Amino acid sequence: MAEQAAKKLKQRDPRLDFFRGIAMLIIFIAHVPENHWSNFIPARFGFSDAAEMFVFCSGFAAAIAFGGTFIRAGFWHGTGRVLYRIWQLYTSHILIFFLIVGLMLAGNALFAEPDYINRLNLEFFFEETPKALLGLLTLTYVPNYFDIMPMYMGALLMIPVFMALAHIHPWLAMGFSVAVYCANWAFDGGLPAHPNYEHIEWFFNPFGWQLVFFTGYSISRGWLKVPGFNRYLMAACVVFVVAAAPISHWWFFVGYQDSLPFLAEWHAATQPWQAKTDYGILRFVHFLALAYIVINLVRGREELLAHKVCHPILTVGQQALPVFLLNMWLAQLGGMVLDQIGRNQLTWALVNVAGLSIVVLFAYLVTAIKTEWWRKAINERSWVAAAPGRAETPRAAATSALSPAE
Repeated sequence: MAEQAAKKLKQRDPRLDFFRGIAMLIIFIAHVPENHWSNFIPARFGFSDAAEMFVFCSGFAAAIAFGGTFIRAGFWHGTGRVLYRIWQLYTSHILIFFLIVGLMLAGNALFAEPDYINRLNLEFFFEETPKALLGLLTLTYVPNYFDIMPMYMGALLMIPVFMALAHIHPWLAMGFSVAVYCANWAFDGGLPAHPNYEHIEWFFNPFGWQLVFFTGYSISRGWLKVPGFNRYLMAACVVFVVAAAPISHWWFFVGYQDSLPFLAEWHAATQPWQAKTDYGILRFVHFLALAYIVINLVRGREELLAHKVCHPILTVGQQALPVFLLNMWLAQLGGMVLDQIGRNQLTWALVNVAGLSIVVLFAYLVTAIKTEWWRKAINERSWVAAAPGRAETPRAAATSALSPAE
């Protein structure tokens, strides 16, 4: 039974890769500066957005990647794997910062305007470089554009505590997550994001966002069960999602708040509860409602997500980290292109389609590299060189001498 459970846990759920892939594609569109296409992403139609999708799927995937290690290999081995992943994310965070700073410098050198350093509010890094560099390395300087990776690291850092409590009882671990979330709101928790201004905090507060991360984690581990289809619950979710649209970031609110003054009142009343930084509870409820609707629409049809038509999206979802890093850099490059060629329906389509195509091709490239396609060529040449009656050429001899570790 234990082996069957472990095998099931290791099986890749197409829903995970598909929706994580969708989130990655949306994130690219959302990060291109002054992108008209971003007016039609989910964030414009409700409280939650692609960030929830990304964090929830990351929690779900983390349970698959690390949860079994804690149980089968022990607490310290599991903690070691988590810390190693945090190190990977940390180095990626530092690397992408400098890659984007380099791109901004190139933009300023090549074009008279706009000021790309100012666009990303990076003046501090150049005006007080020693202090900014130390802040960057200690995660006490986290500019807005670079904020989701530190939050993700913060959530991962809580996994050992979460798993230690789950060893006693899963409900204790989930209670810990809820307690951290409530304490963050009660005591106005937050982490410093600027060395010179104490009031500037991480835009994604990990003490708030860990709630959606560990919700995904708990569902993946089987501690939380997704409710089955219930028409009353489905109706409630649909009503909530529809009602949220006019008072969120949708153009409906902007266009009709004067003629429908109650929209402004609703918006003002819900504003504290839809805050993104501390993760307002309305965002969480909205995400759960959307997830319930989508899961029930997909339930029994999961094989459709594994169809070859969806393969590009699945591939993007399987390579979430490298794709996310490319998204951040490529979105700024897309913004530069639009700055120079102008913004209209044609140029928006050109930049978005080209960018999304590059993202998909990059995901396929990363997948190919991870499969180590060259090993097949090595094995084939080794087999030819070793075949009876064949003279071993110097090149084949050199190839056959390659060790498996190479």
